[in-house]
Amino acid sequence: MSMWLNRAGSKGEYESKFLDSKRIYLTFDNVDRDLRKIKDKKEMYKWFEEKFEVGRGSAIQYSSQIRRFLFYMKIGDIVVLPSKRNSTIHFGTIKSDCQYDGNERDIYKHYREVDWFSIDVPRSKFDQDLLYSFGAFSTICEIKRNDAEERIRKMVKNNWNKVTIISQNPEKDNNDSHNEDDTVDLEQYSLDIIAKYIERKLKGYAMQDLIAAILKAKGYHTFVPSEGADEGVDILAGKGELGFQDPSICVQVKTTDSAVDRPTLDQLIGTMNNFGAAYGILVSWNGFKNSVEKVRGKQYFKVRLWDQQKIIEELFENYENMDEEIKSLIPLKRIWALTMIRENE
Repeated sequence: MSMWLNRAGSKGEYESKFLDSKRIYLTFDNVDRDLRKIKDKKEMYKWFEEKFEVGRGSAIQYSSQIRRFLFYMKIGDIVVLPSKRNSTIHFGTIKSDCQYDGNERDIYKHYREVDWFSIDVPRSKFDQDLLYSFGAFSTICEIKRNDAEERIRKMVKNNWNKVTIISQNPEKDNNDSHNEDDTVDLEQYSLDIIAKYIERKLKGYAMQDLIAAILKAKGYHTFVPSEGADEGVDILAGKGELGFQDPSICVQVKTTDSAVDRPTLDQLIGTMNNFGAAYGILVSWNGFKNSVEKVRGKQYFKVRLWDQQKIIEELFENYENMDEEIKSLIPLKRIWALTMIRENE
């Protein structure tokens, strides 16, 4: 069996479609024919060159991804879908050969049925080498390095707790290329390293201090109740010289090992009413389950959801205005890197 990375668009714009339909799709634009009928790879290269007016190198790279979806994926293989809407990863088992529906949109014409057996698994559950593999830039690629498939299957059986596997061929692991023709999303790789550092330094209750420091840097007065006396609220924030001016915000911070579910959101809304807060921020280091994501829009004018990625984004944006204590605890330095551009997504 194999394990495949299959992205749902460069910005995760097709993620809900993948999960709700229980399928994965070949999300390449302007595909207007049944590509399963192009068996010969050189014929596929030629079609891609002519269709998209690209050179042979690009045609080979992207045609190879297409062929993986059409012919190489097998029933029973694992498919990995990193979420772009929060800091989680979805896992499924492929249940069908590639199917074709000529009546669908171009990006949905080719699909495979999938059993999504675990969705919203927090990124913090995985070792850095696995996250590195999950950060591949390609839309579709096989994940082969460091016994990845065996480790994931054992983690599933172990309720997503980490497992230790002694490689039978460590020399091969060290010499293997990451993927046949792939580069890695260095931004996501760096974010994962920073996230693991913050998780080590600010476990549990200390996360509230980081969120309060971010709000303070954004110009809010904050109140953090003592541990055990929070009455359902972790941080209160307000504008103005004494914090009496709007917007008044009620913040709840969760650092549990799993993604937060809908009842926690409902609890925050109730707490907002109890404290007379106009708005709320629900902070979950390990992301939010699909039940929360589905009502994000409905609560848009009342509640903001901050996951691991959003926390780090706010940390970056407000870092220069934060207390020296936080800066010494989380030492960061701005660097520049060339943006990777993905075609045909």
